[in-house]
Amino acid sequence: MTAISPAGPDKAKVAPKIATSDDLETVKALNVAYKRMTEQLARVIVGQSEVIEQVLVAVFCRGHALLVGVPGLAKTLLVSTTSRLLHLSFKRIQFTPDLMPADITGTDVLEEDRTTGKRIFRFVHGPIFSNMILADEINRTPPKTQAALLEAMQEHMVTAGETTYALPEPFFVLATQNPIEQEGTYPLPEAQLDRFMFNITVDYPSSDEELAIIKQVTGTYTADLQVTLTGEDILRLQEIVRRVPVADHVLQYARDLARASRPRTPEAPGFINELVQWGAGPRAGIYLILAAKARAILHGRYHATTEDVRAMALPVMRHRVITTFNAEAAGITADEVVRRLMAEIKPAVEPALA
Repeated sequence: MTAISPAGPDKAKVAPKIATSDDLETVKALNVAYKRMTEQLARVIVGQSEVIEQVLVAVFCRGHALLVGVPGLAKTLLVSTTSRLLHLSFKRIQFTPDLMPADITGTDVLEEDRTTGKRIFRFVHGPIFSNMILADEINRTPPKTQAALLEAMQEHMVTAGETTYALPEPFFVLATQNPIEQEGTYPLPEAQLDRFMFNITVDYPSSDEELAIIKQVTGTYTADLQVTLTGEDILRLQEIVRRVPVADHVLQYARDLARASRPRTPEAPGFINELVQWGAGPRAGIYLILAAKARAILHGRYHATTEDVRAMALPVMRHRVITTFNAEAAGITADEVVRRLMAEIKPAVEPALA
């Protein structure tokens, strides 16, 4: 099976590839590329610097992200623009109540060979066979269709009948969710939420940012974008992320944050037993460290720190901490619980360098 070819250079000018075998030099090159990407994105997306950073961290960690925000905050535009800057093939799937699993993954169709008269089944690839997938309003489709993404997100494969098809690499699912209208929606089950590395909150812009948005959208401005990285670069950088060194005290801090979120355990602070029904699983610690590594090299550093873990704690843990009815009645969100955890759980003192 051949992967779908990336979006052509007609969408954006192609920049030279990063070509170096030395990891340290590649980290420097990635830091330059990251700055270039944020500059390019700023031509289209006003503000949302934290959201942009978290999306790019998920990409370089081979993870998936859930973007939650009210309509009109440029979630779709952010994803499509990112795919253009990374020179990746991009497909948008609008999730609706009548969407079927085969509409996403593809299906076998019966064809007749006109020369021999023989009938054979041929698999027609669905939109999921692309590098970057935008699952728009993922909570508007029934669980059966939502589950069609599970194998693809975890294994990067699709099974149809007796045949398994590999998805093109790199592969990312960026899903959006509207937090306002919940009537007639199907909340994602915890098992599928856990497949998302990040739950990214997209908030309203500031007053100055909103003014800039209005000026930009209502004028004749057209962004001239340049590709900063290619799919080949991203695959290599994903391997480099995993080779970034992490000190033991940073690993222990990520572990302690995850374990402290679980009620009825010795590590849990008193407020967790009252406010949390289910805490974060082992994936939280794994993703905290991976995200810290990616954030470190995006900022031009060669090792991850506890500050990187703290910066990534909210998007990693907010959808893995299930609050109790008492917490919901008091208006206490998962974000507030995670912030209280970070205030309670202190990292070990970073050892002095010799």
